[in-house]
Amino acid sequence: MGEFDGPDAGSVPNGEDVVGETQPVADLDVSRETHPSESERAADALAKVSRDAKGEELQDLADIPAAGADTPLAQAVAEDTRKRLTLAGRELPRPAETRIMTVANQKGGVGKTTTAVNIAAALAQAGATVLVVDLDPQGNASTALGIEHHTEVPSIYDVLVDGDPMSKVVQACPDVPGLYCAPATIDLAGAEIELVSLVARETRLKKAITAYRAELAEHGENLDYVFVDCPPSLGLLTVNAFVAASEVFIPIQCEYYALEGLSALLKNIELIKNHLNPTLHVSTILLTMYDGRTRLAAQVVEEVRHHFPDQTLKATVPRSVRISEAPSHGQTVMTYDPNSSGALSYLEAASEMAAQNAAENSEDRS
Repeated sequence: MGEFDGPDAGSVPNGEDVVGETQPVADLDVSRETHPSESERAADALAKVSRDAKGEELQDLADIPAAGADTPLAQAVAEDTRKRLTLAGRELPRPAETRIMTVANQKGGVGKTTTAVNIAAALAQAGATVLVVDLDPQGNASTALGIEHHTEVPSIYDVLVDGDPMSKVVQACPDVPGLYCAPATIDLAGAEIELVSLVARETRLKKAITAYRAELAEHGENLDYVFVDCPPSLGLLTVNAFVAASEVFIPIQCEYYALEGLSALLKNIELIKNHLNPTLHVSTILLTMYDGRTRLAAQVVEEVRHHFPDQTLKATVPRSVRISEAPSHGQTVMTYDPNSSGALSYLEAASEMAAQNAAENSEDRS
């Protein structure tokens, strides 16, 4: 997938200056209102990072102290140990109703597919029943879950274009019980054009998921989560995903360009909400590819959490070679190396999402 290509947390990224190429964003800056929209808050965050980042550079190697108890490396090891002891093997609260979440970001390479499959795997390992719908013609989510997705395999294309039932295409993940996938094949690349002439083209995925849930209910079964992995674009496939879901899950890479696209994404979500799906809202933001040695990464984290305090998870996902290696073995990092920093970070993020379930269930009982 290549979404997390990069050095491990303990290596130094070739001494490149990730901040020096930032550019002014005066055209994106917006005046503050009493209640700014989400897209305006994203533009404010972008402008703040742009101003603060000028002149900032990666820390020099000479500034990194020798290994010791108080070094960043030692602190990272201690933090991973804490996560392992508190989270590994723990069963997480399940939602009272199925949570359908679209994992979206029109910018590529931000860890979108990687986040979708690893959060799904972490929740399934903790006792939930999870379905991943792969809407990306590249089929990267299907690959990571070890699901067959060559041309002859029934896929989500058959559901959207031909109207086949979802149950005909869903496959079980071989490595994680309770985790299922509706795979994507290369046929999906032409679906954008074929959907244009179809009736109710924006709601076809929503109807398919609703019918599949009803079919499961007849057998006394239920889905706890549905994650829809979108392509890095805002075409009809992504629109179908937004109409089918009630929640939007946005992975944001801790770099300038990823933040730059957030404002445009939120404006499109607002349009979908106003015209096609009134229940749609951004419920979760996860910061990915975090490198604590760069000032820019820290600034992006600070600004996103400042402007979106309720949606942004406390967990951050570091750059990790293990995360990048896992798909080449047809696995998520949760099964490929469950004790790695990347797997533990995704497990922490999943536990935060489950904590939202516990809070909502408590409110329902009261």
